[in-house]
Amino acid sequence: MVEDYHAATVAQTLKGVGADVARGLSLREVESRLARGGANELREASKTPLWRQFLAQFEDFVVLLLIAASLISFALGERLDAAAIMAIVVLNAIIGFVQEYRAEKALEALKRMVAPKARVLRDGGEHFIDARKLVVGDIVLLDAGDLVPADCRLVESSSLAVVESSLTGESEPVAKDADAKVVLKAGVADRRNMVFMGTAVARGAAHAVVVATGMHTQVGAIAEQVQKTDSGQTPLQRQLDEVGKRLSLVAIVIVAVVFAVGVLLQEQSLFEMFLTSVALAVAAVPEGLPAIVTITLAIGVQQMARRKAIVRKLHAVETLGSATVICSDKTGTLTKNEMTVRHIYAAGKSYDVSGTGFGSGGAISSSGRVVDAAKDASLRGVLTASVLCNSSSFEVVDDAVKPVGDPTEVALLVAGGKGGVSRKSLSGYVQEGLVPFESERKMMSSLYRHGAKHVLFVKGAPEEVLARCTKQLRSGRLVALTPADRKALLAENEAYARSALRVLAVAYRDFSSKPPKLSPALESQLVFSGLVAMNDPARPEAREAIALCKSAGIRVIMITGDNPLTAKSIASELGILSPRVVTGTELDELGEIALDKVVAEASVYARVSPQHKYAIVSALKRNGEVVAMTGDGVNDAPALKHADIGIAMGITGTDVSREASAMVLEDDNFASIVNAVSQGRVIYSNIEKSIRYLLSCNIGEIVAIFLAMIVPVGFLGLSNVIPLLPIQILWMNLVTDGLPALALGMDTAEPDVMRRKPRDPRKQMLDVQAFKYFIAIGAIIGIGTLLLFYYELLQGSGVDKARTVAFTTIILFQLFHALNSRSMKHSVFSLGVFSNKALIATVVLAFVLQVAVVQLGLLEAVFKTVPLDGSEWLLSIGVAASVFVLFELYKAVKK
Repeated sequence: MVEDYHAATVAQTLKGVGADVARGLSLREVESRLARGGANELREASKTPLWRQFLAQFEDFVVLLLIAASLISFALGERLDAAAIMAIVVLNAIIGFVQEYRAEKALEALKRMVAPKARVLRDGGEHFIDARKLVVGDIVLLDAGDLVPADCRLVESSSLAVVESSLTGESEPVAKDADAKVVLKAGVADRRNMVFMGTAVARGAAHAVVVATGMHTQVGAIAEQVQKTDSGQTPLQRQLDEVGKRLSLVAIVIVAVVFAVGVLLQEQSLFEMFLTSVALAVAAVPEGLPAIVTITLAIGVQQMARRKAIVRKLHAVETLGSATVICSDKTGTLTKNEMTVRHIYAAGKSYDVSGTGFGSGGAISSSGRVVDAAKDASLRGVLTASVLCNSSSFEVVDDAVKPVGDPTEVALLVAGGKGGVSRKSLSGYVQEGLVPFESERKMMSSLYRHGAKHVLFVKGAPEEVLARCTKQLRSGRLVALTPADRKALLAENEAYARSALRVLAVAYRDFSSKPPKLSPALESQLVFSGLVAMNDPARPEAREAIALCKSAGIRVIMITGDNPLTAKSIASELGILSPRVVTGTELDELGEIALDKVVAEASVYARVSPQHKYAIVSALKRNGEVVAMTGDGVNDAPALKHADIGIAMGITGTDVSREASAMVLEDDNFASIVNAVSQGRVIYSNIEKSIRYLLSCNIGEIVAIFLAMIVPVGFLGLSNVIPLLPIQILWMNLVTDGLPALALGMDTAEPDVMRRKPRDPRKQMLDVQAFKYFIAIGAIIGIGTLLLFYYELLQGSGVDKARTVAFTTIILFQLFHALNSRSMKHSVFSLGVFSNKALIATVVLAFVLQVAVVQLGLLEAVFKTVPLDGSEWLLSIGVAASVFVLFELYKAVKK
């Protein structure tokens, strides 16, 4: 079994997989195994064919209702109306399909293989091959900086340490040893004789035999779990489904009542009333809504893409704007994943090191003054040992430092550079041997020849190194290391540790000649040089992002595999407040009810596994939270998929995490989440504006026709006449309603968008307050239109003139109301009348089109209108402006 190889010897493993450690597999055998076992890649869930993706755009309930209305109109001979409705439905489908397709293609361009290349032994020679061509039994050669291309059993190893943070969540390199004895039931993190796909070699070298590839690896098991996880609908999708259902009920009732009243009570023509009923049904269901929502979301996607955030699912854009909780991994997301030396302690003196990450900027100072290491023997001794007892390196490319190896060792090299100490300046030291790090000793040492003598430099855990020291360097002189000195140094170490700093001690030993045998036994009678304290610094932009999230009412939770002290320190630095740090061990002891209570309070979690992350997200969702989850490792993938919106890292993220996410940060910048939160809220707000505008205007149309059918006007010497014809209703819905509504969907952010509490996803988009608004505005529009219609009839104008006035007035009502709809709180004048240029342009365009429909002879015949004179236009404008004036007064009083 693949799971058993960690408990087997090297010989048993090689025999089990049919491997030849001396020559590797033959090319013929590789081809045979590749044909049987398949490529070494993570299998994606089967993709939906493009034609099915396109047809899926028509599954929305509102869209199906519109298709039915179009077919009925066509059957009744209203081909122009039918074509117009169907055109918008198809346009909506095309936009949705294209945007989702483009988002997927953008992600595919971003994706890269976990390990694109692998160095293997085949037919007795070394070859660099495509990692997908690896098979079980291949002998893989690993060096510092390599990504492990498959799950492997170590055959030979030398000072090997592997960073497994992408798999286990532990950011520190894990020592590996081919000869380590591992029990059968050992967990992945304890299999010291194994290396796993997607992890990175921090230091050392190894030969390993492939025992599992593709979906049979540990990464593959997680990928399979992700594909089985149901991500559910976003809040907006649920809200729009509810809108569709409610609107359909309204449409059915309106059609039935108007048809019955017109035919049975008013004795109107059966055919005319059927056309009117269909037109009203279309008015009740704003056919522009799906297209406007899709376009608004698509615009949001494009804006986010420009800010380095790729949205994989169009309807997921708004979810982050509704997020109440953001769960974030620490390493590489909230922190830079760049260990940084903060303090040095040598010869009783403290030094501070400025600068963060692997950048060369910064200096070493003491008591506020910059120290020159060339003139400070104690400091130079610490830096020399730190640089020379080191197996890592870094490259400078375009002023950027690219680390190769263990981040901790790279941090020591960077600190040395800040003090003017580097391998180049120490070229007089020639390395002649290395005693690798072992977890039992908790230290490593390097032997160098320097002139006529040899020096052994040592670094490791302070308690272990100090136990082997007998002397210390003070003011350039060797003095005895007394018990009091030892106690003081350990106290200094504990003080650093309480601040969640990782502390290393460095020491050395001189030899007059080269020792006959290099072994751990030489690590005695050492001269203590000093302590080096470091941490993985928080991202500055993450602090700002978290602060803004707080002002927006969003809780930030940090979930990490690191120790509680580190987690607490980083959380405090970032401004994440929590009554306590909850560990994975504590989570294991909690039942579902207890866990739900814990996640309601705690915001920092340490020493957690992927299963813990998934459980935390589940508990938060049970508590009614809308959960966003950021992460980059394989271990984050199940929680990313389970969260309302998963946000993966595009650069450091694994293929599995990106595939599981709804959004990918192309630049790995946590601060981009702030932009996404703001954009999500703006998108949701703009969709509400569009719906608010459309429904209130459509209710105005319904009120005008409904009242015209049921209100007796015989005492005025008038008969019940329909004030708006079906073609006029459709014109308003397809052109005059749609253009301003679309422009509202592109509106700029209101001033307080990031000072509002997150929207409750359980709150219905069409709640009681919304209906009150729709009815109030609709009543003003409908009654104002109908009164002007009757006024024209009483003045002796014909029905055609009265309808034209009513038609024009209701359109002007809508255009004035479009300006109002930009905000429920802020005056149009405080927002800036011309700040939404698209809205102004569409209002002007709609007005010009209406003038053409009324005044041009060709269009008069189509829309059954007659020309209006100047006084009639002024009257329509004056009455229609009332909705603007009244709503502005309402906002002023409310404010």
